[in-house]
Amino acid sequence: MPTKPPKSTVNVKKPLRLAVLISGTGNTLQNLIEHIRARKLPAEIVLVISSKADVAGVEKARRAGLPTEIILRSSAETVEAFSQAIFECCREVQADLVCMAGFLHLLRIPDDFQNRVMNIHPALLPAFGGKGYYGLRVHQAVLEYGCKVTGCTVHFADNEYDHGPIIVQRVVPVLDDDTPESLAARVFEEECEAYPEAIRLFAEGRLRVEGRRVRILTRC
Repeated sequence: MPTKPPKSTVNVKKPLRLAVLISGTGNTLQNLIEHIRARKLPAEIVLVISSKADVAGVEKARRAGLPTEIILRSSAETVEAFSQAIFECCREVQADLVCMAGFLHLLRIPDDFQNRVMNIHPALLPAFGGKGYYGLRVHQAVLEYGCKVTGCTVHFADNEYDHGPIIVQRVVPVLDDDTPESLAARVFEEECEAYPEAIRLFAEGRLRVEGRRVRILTRC
């Protein structure tokens, strides 16, 4: 009687299919593109959706040969209608994971995308998050408060701004001579590693959400 082959300890999967949502420069999008090209991230970007037409991120996406859609927030009467248009596009391309990358709008996450939408925020949530905290405004607030450290947070998105369960955080010091611009640059260096790390963990099936906690499972 033939014996069964041993179970492999290597979990071979197809590349993770990413839909990336942008609203501006596309710097986070570009970072993901570069990680994928360098084979540091087992993923492919199957769609880029921008909430604005004339932004640098759209040009970066098109220059990289990525399918790109423009869905203007102003074209939808409600958050629900805006969200429905976005997630319908994500379904059409069979996205495994939706990555907010400088996306400035609130979304309603449908049931089939629960814990399948990630966001990155340039502060250590829950501090300096929520409506109105984006871009240099975050770093200005950190400096005005007198913080000694700040950083970035990757989390699963829910139906509130910067609120879902935290996956990865990275910390950077706040220096005495920092400006919002210099602090933003140092935080972004950590963002460039934190977001791919969180996506890799998702691709490997190593994230388990338990209420507000995300447990990172050890490799099999």
